[in-house]
Amino acid sequence: MSVNKVILLGYVGADPEIRYPEKDKPIAFVSLATNEVPMNGVEKTEWHKLVFFADTASIVERYVKKGTQLYVEGRLSTREYQDRMKITRKRTEIIVTFFEIVGRKPES
Repeated sequence: MSVNKVILLGYVGADPEIRYPEKDKPIAFVSLATNEVPMNGVEKTEWHKLVFFADTASIVERYVKKGTQLYVEGRLSTREYQDRMKITRKRTEIIVTFFEIVGRKPES
């Protein structure tokens, strides 16, 4: 038996990127920042690539913007692709299966 589960709570770093590879079936790509303060007291930010499909992507397109706080659940997925220079790269993404919009980042 194995488990592939990710749970994150963080802030969206930029407006979502929406693509329509098939008509009426959007895919949304979101960068999510999470922060932690380890024992040394220096805050560390991790960036996560989220992928939303179909109905959840439509909701993201309408309601999620830079600074939105999201709670997400999903699974890790690694894919290979070729960049513009034809170099093969790997990217680990979180395929989102459930999410909630928690709020907005406080204005400074």
